[in-house]
Amino acid sequence: MVKGFWKKLVMSRRDLDIGKQHTILALAPMADVTDAAFRRIIAKYGKPDVMFTEFVSCDGLCSAGRKKLLPILKYTEKERPIVAQVFGAKPENFYESAKIIKKLGFDGIDINMGCPDKKVLKQGAGAALINNPALAQEIIRQTKRGARNLPISIKTRIGYDKYDKKEFKKWLTALLEEKPAAIIIHGRTKKEMSLVPAHWDIIAEAVKIRNKFDNSKNRTLIIGNGDVQNLADAEEKAKETGVDGVMIGRAVFGNPWLFAENRPCQEPAKPVTMAGRLSILLEHAKLFEKINKGKKFDVMKKHFKSYVCDFPGAKELRIKLMACKNAKETEKILKNYHRL
Repeated sequence: MVKGFWKKLVMSRRDLDIGKQHTILALAPMADVTDAAFRRIIAKYGKPDVMFTEFVSCDGLCSAGRKKLLPILKYTEKERPIVAQVFGAKPENFYESAKIIKKLGFDGIDINMGCPDKKVLKQGAGAALINNPALAQEIIRQTKRGARNLPISIKTRIGYDKYDKKEFKKWLTALLEEKPAAIIIHGRTKKEMSLVPAHWDIIAEAVKIRNKFDNSKNRTLIIGNGDVQNLADAEEKAKETGVDGVMIGRAVFGNPWLFAENRPCQEPAKPVTMAGRLSILLEHAKLFEKINKGKKFDVMKKHFKSYVCDFPGAKELRIKLMACKNAKETEKILKNYHRL
């Protein structure tokens, strides 16, 4: 059942004038990508309707090593509404984790039921829950119990090893029976990972299943995810499938201003200049180092390829940047580049 900030987004969407955004836009949770530093950069240059943290282990949050995980759950007021994503396979730990997350002031909790990582699957978590609907339902119930009034959402996939129409309907219905505020569907199976194009036709089927299950105003929202390139693409996919919202992930790499693009019916957004892009890269690198103390700078480097591209000399500059060990070295190289 839609509630909390999700309900507010739905209501504001209905009230918008023709020509403005009608699709809820979400920033996808991506490990070692959408950390606190990158989310702050995105919030500054092009904020979506809702942001998600990197996922965090419920088992970890309930262990003696909890303090090591809490930095993942750092956020600022400018990121609101902000949702904490969690994963695990023990209902009792979801209950305790939900209480912690509520106390931290988050706007919602998202349960990862789609991660294809082998380490996560071995725990019976992530996409493994697709094969265990009963456990998934109990996890949702316990998360709701611990979260109290916070809205709960689920992020999942269209299948485990393969897509089966009957099995997918059974899985989606099991989730709908628990009345989460939203279900985010990545249009690929666990086995497909991100190796094939996302199946938006199956996401469209999910909307039909939801509509048949519950056609009330407070029904669970369906958010589509997979291969969305920009806001125009998001709007087109929403119109074609009937989803309530679209989640964007990889397209935001090196493009934190993506959500600031004007809507399809308005004038195209002005492209960010090369100098502007490099300036934001440096700002991002400094913020990464400041916030993520103890985290290897190599994690930041995965953004370099996306920021530094599509201009003369980009490859040569990127090679130099990949050798950097910290933000200070990054700044020195960028300053020398601007002098050329």
